[in-house]
Amino acid sequence: MSDHADRKDETTGPLVVEGVDEEPIEGNRRLFEGRMYVAVTFAAALYAAFHMAALNGLSIESMTGGAVDLPFLPSFPMETWNFRIVHIAGALALGFVLFAGTRFTDDEGRARPALGWLAWLLLLPALFSLGAALSFAVEIANGKMWNGMDAGIRFDEIWLFGVPLMVATVGGILLSWVHRRPRAALNPADIVLAFCGVAVAAYLVTIYGTLMRNSTGTPFAPIGISIAAVAGTLLIMELTRRVAGLALVVISVIFLIYVFTGQYLPGFLNSPAISWQRFFSQVYTDAGILGPTTAVSSTYIILFIIFAAFLQASKVGDYFVNFAFAVAGRARGGPAKVAIFASGLMGMINGTSAGNVVATGSLTIPLMKKVGYHKKTAGAIEAAASTGGQILPPIMGAGAFIMAEITGIPYTEIAVAAIIPALLYFTAIYFMVDFEAAKLGMRGMREDELPKFSQMAKQVFLFIPIVILIYALFQGYSVIRAGTLATAAAAVVSWLTPYRMGLRAISRAFHLAGIMSIQIIAVCACAGIIVGVISLTGVGARFSNLLLGLAAASQLLALVFAMLIAILLGMGMPTTAAYAVAASVVAPGLVELGIPMLTAHFFVFYFAVVSAITPPVALASYAAAGVSGANAMETSVASFKIGIAAFIVPFMFFYNSALLMQADWLEVTRACATAVFGVFLLSSGVQGWFIGARAVWFLRAALVVTALMMIEGSLATDVIGLAAAAAILFVQRVLKPREGATIRVRGAD
Repeated sequence: MSDHADRKDETTGPLVVEGVDEEPIEGNRRLFEGRMYVAVTFAAALYAAFHMAALNGLSIESMTGGAVDLPFLPSFPMETWNFRIVHIAGALALGFVLFAGTRFTDDEGRARPALGWLAWLLLLPALFSLGAALSFAVEIANGKMWNGMDAGIRFDEIWLFGVPLMVATVGGILLSWVHRRPRAALNPADIVLAFCGVAVAAYLVTIYGTLMRNSTGTPFAPIGISIAAVAGTLLIMELTRRVAGLALVVISVIFLIYVFTGQYLPGFLNSPAISWQRFFSQVYTDAGILGPTTAVSSTYIILFIIFAAFLQASKVGDYFVNFAFAVAGRARGGPAKVAIFASGLMGMINGTSAGNVVATGSLTIPLMKKVGYHKKTAGAIEAAASTGGQILPPIMGAGAFIMAEITGIPYTEIAVAAIIPALLYFTAIYFMVDFEAAKLGMRGMREDELPKFSQMAKQVFLFIPIVILIYALFQGYSVIRAGTLATAAAAVVSWLTPYRMGLRAISRAFHLAGIMSIQIIAVCACAGIIVGVISLTGVGARFSNLLLGLAAASQLLALVFAMLIAILLGMGMPTTAAYAVAASVVAPGLVELGIPMLTAHFFVFYFAVVSAITPPVALASYAAAGVSGANAMETSVASFKIGIAAFIVPFMFFYNSALLMQADWLEVTRACATAVFGVFLLSSGVQGWFIGARAVWFLRAALVVTALMMIEGSLATDVIGLAAAAAILFVQRVLKPREGATIRVRGAD
C-alpha cells in the first residue's frame, strides 16, 4: 500500500498518513554524503532564504545591525534585472550540482578517468571567462566607457570572455552526457557548467548595471551580451532537459530555428531576417528570459514553494490528507473522493501536476485499487484531480500570479473569477467518480480503517496557514507579504503539534524549497526563450490575424482552433511553461476577436493546464500510470474522460461571463446553479449512470445534449434543458428501457 504508513494508532485510527507531500527523488538526482551533503544542503537553504529576504525588502544593514560593512554584497531588494539574473544563475549552479546529465554508475571503473581529466581541464576556460567578466566590472567601476562599437572592447569580450565561455559551456554539456559517475559523486563536467552559469550572470550583471541594457538589439550592444546569452540559453535548455524532460527543450529548439529560417517560410509564418547577435542581445532581457515567466518564478512561485516546504516540514500536508480521509473515506469509492480533495489542495500549492500525482498518488492509487477501481481508472482519477489543483484558487499552482503579471489584471480579481470554473471542474470529477463507484457496486472504507473525525476536528487549527493566506490576500496585502505571513504561520502552528519547527526544521524547510524550486525555475526560464522568440519575431501578431480570419467564418471555429493550439503547445510541458507560451501565442488573438482579456486568458490557461491529461502526451497521466501499473495510454484516455468537464468549462464562461463573476449576484447564482446541473448531466451521460440506474445508449446521448443546453447559459436553453432532463427521468423511471431491448429494436429496423 505504498511507502506511506498504515498502522494502528490510539488517537487517529489505523490509517495514519505520513510523508504524503514528500518530494519524490528523481532518477538523476545525486544523493550526496558527508561534507558534500552538508555543503549542498547549506547552499540550497541559503538560495531559498536569499529569496525570502530579498522579496521582503530586508537590507544587509538591517540583517547585521549596521555593525558590519559588507560593500561586496548587494543590498536587498536588488535591482530587478540583477535579481532575476542571480535567480537563474543560482538555479543553474544548484541544478547542475544536484541533477546528473546521464545515468549513474556504481562501478568506479566505468567512470572513464580520461573524460574526467578532460572535464577538469574545461574548468580553466570557465574560470577564465568568469575572471574576465569580473575584470570588466572593475574597469567599468573605474570609469571606463563600455561601448559595443569599440574595437578593443570587442576584442576583449570575444577572446577573453566569449570564446572561453563557449568552449567550457559546449564542452561541459557534451562531456556531461557521456561521463558517468556514481550517484554520490560530482561530475567535474557539471562543476564546469555551474561556473559557466555564474560567469554568464557576472557578465550580465556588470553590463546591465551600466546603460548598456538600453542598447540591446542595436549595433551599440557589446557582443559579449550576445555570447553570454547564447551560453545562458544552452545552459537553461540543458538543465531543463535534466529536470523536466525533452519536450520543452525540443519546442524551444524549434522556435530558435524559426528565428533564423522564418524569412524563408511562406504565409503568416514568414518573419523578417534577424542576425544572431541582435536576437541574442535581446533574448536575455525582459523581452525573453528575464521577462514575465522569470518575473513570476523569482517572486511568487519560489515564495509558495517555500510555503509548501514549510507545510511539509510542519506535517500540515499530512494533516490535509488525513482530514480528507476522515471526511470522505466512508463514501462509496471513498479513496477516490479523498484523492479529489487532497490532490486538488496539494496540487494548488505545489503547482506541479505530475509531481503531485507521484506524491499523493502513491497513497491514494493503491487504496482506490483496493476498494475496486481498475488500475487505469485509479491512476486517471489521481491525474485529473492533481491537474485540477492548477485551476483551484487562491494559489492555482502559481498560474494566477503569472496571469496577473502578463495581463495586468489584479490578482484578487483573477482568484475570484476562478472560483466557479474550479467548482465545476471538481464537481464533475466527483460525479464521474461517484457514478463509476455506483456502477461497480463499490463500498467505502470501514470506519475502523480511517482516521477518527473527532481527532481530526481537534486539529483543524492546522488549516490556519491557508486561512491566513486567503484572508491576507483579500484584505489587500501584497502577495509576497501574504505568502510570508502564511509561511510564518505554518511554523507557528507546528508548535501545537508533535512536529515543532525549530531552527533545524526551518533550515531543512529552506533546503527543501531550494531543491524543489530548481525545476520550475529552469522551466520558466526555458519558456522565456520561447516567449522571446514570439515577441521578437512578431509571430504572435500574425497568429492573431489568422484567428481573425477564422472568426470571420465562425467564432466557434476560431475558439476550437485556439483550444487545439493551446493544448498542442502545452503537451509534455509543466503547467507554468504551457500557459506562458500559450498566453504569448493564442491569447492576443482571442483579445483581437473582441473577447475580454480575463476571459481570453482563462480560456487559454484551462487548456494549457488540461494538456497534462490529454492524449497522446499527458504528463500527469503517465506519472499516474507509473504508480498504478496500468498502461500509460489507457490511463491518459481514462483521465481525459474523467476530466472531460475541463474541456467544456472554457466554452461555458466564454458564452456566459457570469461564470467568471462578471455579472450581478443574481445572474452569477443562476449561472452557477444551472452549470452545476449541466456537469451533473454531462457526467451521467459519459458514465451511463443516471439517478440510481444505468442509462441506455440513447438516454446517454440525450443526457449529453441536455447538458450542453444547460451549459450554454441563456434562460431559454436552461428551460429547455430542465424540460429535457425531466423527460429523460420519466423515460428512465417509467418506461425503463433496457439496452438489450433497444438493440433488438434497432435490429428490427
